[in-house]
Amino acid sequence: MLKPLAPFPDVNHPAALDAYGLAPVIDGHNDLAWTARETAAYSVENLEKDSIFQTDIDKLGRGGVGAQFWSVYTPCDRTEAEAVQYTLEQIDFVYRLIERYPDTFEFARTGDDVRRIWSEGKVASLLGAEGGHSIGSSLGVLRMMARLGLRYMTLTHNDNTGWADSATDTRVHGGLTDFGREIVREMNRLGVLVDLSHVSVETMRDAVETSSAPVIFSHSSCSQLCGHPRNVPDDVMRLLAANGGVIMIAFVPMFLSAEYNEWFKGGRVGPRPAMTVDHLADHVEHARDVAGIDHIGLGSDYDGFDDFPDGMQDVSGFAVLIDRLAERGWPAEDLAKLMGNNVLRVLDETSVASMSSLS
Repeated sequence: MLKPLAPFPDVNHPAALDAYGLAPVIDGHNDLAWTARETAAYSVENLEKDSIFQTDIDKLGRGGVGAQFWSVYTPCDRTEAEAVQYTLEQIDFVYRLIERYPDTFEFARTGDDVRRIWSEGKVASLLGAEGGHSIGSSLGVLRMMARLGLRYMTLTHNDNTGWADSATDTRVHGGLTDFGREIVREMNRLGVLVDLSHVSVETMRDAVETSSAPVIFSHSSCSQLCGHPRNVPDDVMRLLAANGGVIMIAFVPMFLSAEYNEWFKGGRVGPRPAMTVDHLADHVEHARDVAGIDHIGLGSDYDGFDDFPDGMQDVSGFAVLIDRLAERGWPAEDLAKLMGNNVLRVLDETSVASMSSLS
């Protein structure tokens, strides 16, 4: 067994304990950088334990998180120049976080980086830009962010870009434009994963068709179980499997339960509907049944929302889910694929371009 984070993840089932020795939990999406901007002026202090955030070093250890895609995000209502600035500021936050806590975090670009850093008991830290507006419609900015270590970019956030339709905006492009396809091809060349969370179904299909590399959903759930527009229909999950990609199931309650989503849209009036780890486990198992065990992962969205399933209100909640799936009969090898091995395969298969080719 490789050296885990300390303290050891809060799990009890033997299969869960074994799984934590086989793979790191790789979380596809965490919004600490944006939340730190909004509430702490980008401070990286006081993150050891009992922080004001859903994410801190102690909570990561109790959840057994061995690798984190840190989201670098800009609201859609900013100008293109502001979007680039905000994204760079959050990349800077991640770099400063790693510098402040070098015994806990280390920057990663490749699957081998993640394996080595995890084996040393640290959290491998990767960058993921949330929203294609982050590059200001510039391939040059995309290339420079790739130089800084960007490993995925979500093609849209809640609003359309000039070249791709969002899941939660009025469709204007019918999917990807020609420039959108050019961006996907350049991302493939650079080794920047194409992330299809937040995009319209038409954009999902266009991107899978265009991409020569595996794509991901960094934080989405299953349309069949909850019809939220941010979720992924079964036919797209099958396309994803054929593409070799991974859907990383989100923990966001609106994506997990139609009843919760209606309550949320109605202003949270009345008692909160039940929201348990089993709602999340149902989505994980549905994605496994449709896309296959080799094409699923986890993308929490911690520090991006204020409510999560019971007992999972912070990043220690990964252990709750892994224990529950083990109780449902998942063997350690399958848990390890879900936790991180599937994403490691995708990182291995999407080589990071050499610095000299980033021109």
